[in-house]
Amino acid sequence: MMPYIDDSPSSSPHLSSKSRGSRDTLSSGSLESTKSSEPDLEKGLEMRKWVLSGILASEETYLSHLEALLLPMKPLKAAATTSQPVLTSQQIETIFFKVPELYEIHKEFYDGLFPRVQQWSHQQRVGDLFQKLASQLGVYRAFVDNYEVAMETAEKCCQANAQFAEISENLKARSTKESKDQTTKNSLETLLYKPVDRVTRSTLVLHDLLKHTPVSHPDHPLLQDALRISQNFLSSINEEITPRRQSMTVKKGEHRQLLKDSFMVELVEGARKLRHVFLFTDLFLCAKLKKQIGGKSQQYDCKWYIPLTDLSFQMVDESEAVPNIPLVPDEELDAMKIKISQIKNDIQREKRANKGSKVIERLKKKLSEQESLLLLMSPNMAFRVHNRNGKSYTFLISSDYERAEWRENIREQQKKCFKSFSLTSVELQMLTNSCVKLQTVHNIPLTINKEDDESPGLYGFLNVIVHSATGFKQSSNLYCTLEVDSFGYFVNKAKTRVYRDTTEPNWNEEFEIELEGSQTLRILCYEKCYNKTKLTKEDGESTDRIMGKGQIQLDPQALQDKDWQRTVISMNGVEVKLSVKFTSREFSLKRMPSRKQTGVFGVKIAIVTKRERSKVPYIVRQCVEEIERRGMEEVGIYRVSGVATDIQALKAAFDVNNKDVSVMMSEMDVNAIAGTLKLYFRELPEPLFTDELYPNFAEGIALSDPVAKESCMLNLLLSLPEPNLVTFLFLLDHLKRVAEREGVNKMSLHNLATVFGPTLLRPSEKDSKIPANPTQPITMTDSWSLEVMSQVQVLLYFLQLETIPTPDSKRQSILFSTEV
Repeated sequence: MMPYIDDSPSSSPHLSSKSRGSRDTLSSGSLESTKSSEPDLEKGLEMRKWVLSGILASEETYLSHLEALLLPMKPLKAAATTSQPVLTSQQIETIFFKVPELYEIHKEFYDGLFPRVQQWSHQQRVGDLFQKLASQLGVYRAFVDNYEVAMETAEKCCQANAQFAEISENLKARSTKESKDQTTKNSLETLLYKPVDRVTRSTLVLHDLLKHTPVSHPDHPLLQDALRISQNFLSSINEEITPRRQSMTVKKGEHRQLLKDSFMVELVEGARKLRHVFLFTDLFLCAKLKKQIGGKSQQYDCKWYIPLTDLSFQMVDESEAVPNIPLVPDEELDAMKIKISQIKNDIQREKRANKGSKVIERLKKKLSEQESLLLLMSPNMAFRVHNRNGKSYTFLISSDYERAEWRENIREQQKKCFKSFSLTSVELQMLTNSCVKLQTVHNIPLTINKEDDESPGLYGFLNVIVHSATGFKQSSNLYCTLEVDSFGYFVNKAKTRVYRDTTEPNWNEEFEIELEGSQTLRILCYEKCYNKTKLTKEDGESTDRIMGKGQIQLDPQALQDKDWQRTVISMNGVEVKLSVKFTSREFSLKRMPSRKQTGVFGVKIAIVTKRERSKVPYIVRQCVEEIERRGMEEVGIYRVSGVATDIQALKAAFDVNNKDVSVMMSEMDVNAIAGTLKLYFRELPEPLFTDELYPNFAEGIALSDPVAKESCMLNLLLSLPEPNLVTFLFLLDHLKRVAEREGVNKMSLHNLATVFGPTLLRPSEKDSKIPANPTQPITMTDSWSLEVMSQVQVLLYFLQLETIPTPDSKRQSILFSTEV
């Protein structure tokens, strides 16, 4: 079997299990062992030829499809200048836009590749051809941008002109070089979709070729560059490409096409179930992926479907009870993340030790189980669909972005649907069977399903400035939220202020977002609905209205230089201007002492308390007091980022001992005050729990005997220098009071430990598991995730203790400190 598939719309764009298995074996062979690697290398180079042969065959088919499109163009253009034109010149230009250019690009590529494959040797170079092809992807951008207009124009022309309707249904493409006389009949609609389908497959071709190209081969860097260009291009247009693969399960003349599909968690009688959902042009289908047994191909079971004309997002009966969403405690989710990080570390260790593949396979199975469990348990945002005939269904997703996307796609398609229907059991079975071929999302979104050479994402801090937005039609109260992905699902990380009564908001607000293996930054723009009569009641809850949404890929290469990068995100006619800057983990570790010892930031806590003649630094007391005065019921206090400019203004005021600092604080957003407190602890030259004691805390929290753990942890805590201990106990007392209002502010003890743990406890640079001069400074291993989890657990342990017994010598200090 060829390792590259044909170009037919119904074929699945990934290899068969047999082919994929052989591909993985080839790519995972160790080059350190010369005896085992030489046959593998030879086999890999042989496979390289087969991959290229498959690409050639596919290119030949594609060129024949483009030729079939070009064939009627000449006579149509000639007729356009006569008194009885079939189409106008403008209509011809719109329908066949960029097709001649695409043909020329691929003809040149094919003519260059064919002789090289014919005169094959293992040293034969083809990388330059693929690099050139990738550099011309801009033509596809233009084609895709025009695609919808081309389809609409063609449809109108077919309705208005019977001659063109006849031409567009009978376009003939030659089959192959071996059978030149044979042709296949295609419709204009099918052929115009070919370039759209082609561009989504371009990265698959390069992945396959790169897998079988040794790193030492001169083609390797060229193919890597072509793959990078191709991936970046694809991610920039992926959302705009609506897959229109036609189902073979409907009567001739009807057009049921797949528009979107995705894995989702369905809530069934209080239990979470993983489903694969499919949105077709006329119905919404929920299916369950059957377990594969004995090498059988994938199969689906249909759980239910709703014709789009019968689907709504409103409750059928307003009194209908909203299902209770079973929430999984954050501690349990974190325990899963710890297991995932540990298993990933074990897999890397086994790979380095070059152990047998059986051990690695066992670990990969464990990893898949844990990641699947996390994916199932983490989402808790309801997305409900209702059948007008009575039944309601609830999905749980992690992001408002996805919920809005599904609603938009369904509503858009509902405008084109006019009648209800029901499928017979045979029709339903045929449709469900076709899902295997039609699916565009082939794997559950787990890291275990990623290729080895895919980026593990970014670990560190992303600074984002949300500058402004334009393109709003009417004056509104506007704000933005930022989301990033982590462990396979998206988390809301920041929210701007509401900019009132404007069509051109200028937020100019900076946020610092922590990244854990993140690859995508999303931005959502909302209209704040103060007037309750304007609120839309969907999913049984009042919501602000989403005005636009967009996303950017966090490219490690682009973010490597640590400078601010400005970008514009387009969303439904609205444009939002952003700047982003990334700081990787090893750089964020470095605590720089202040050059100005008269200030408080970057100055040792003992120096500050001695100078102030206090037990707890003034900055800590002031921030805590202000937050307890008006921030205890603020949703996400300490988790939601404050405005960076406000935080910097407060930092400067505290550093110069400004007497008006309390007045400044009273006028500032409470999240900026919370951010200032976090920044103070993060900029201490040495973390609050000290470099010396950090390794002991990390070991103590890992003890399994609860009695030994308590004794060890309390003794370590009391070993801290007095200013550190007293300040920590003062902060601990405050955080417990914040958690008491969890019902309102949504900040549990665990959430607070997640925010403060990595700030109060951090390894010294020499103790860190991160290499001093990493070869890949941005994409780090999961050892850092384990380190962070350990820090969270230490703080959570102390937060959960009801009382902390202290010896008499310390008791007076602590009692005194609370009075200060």
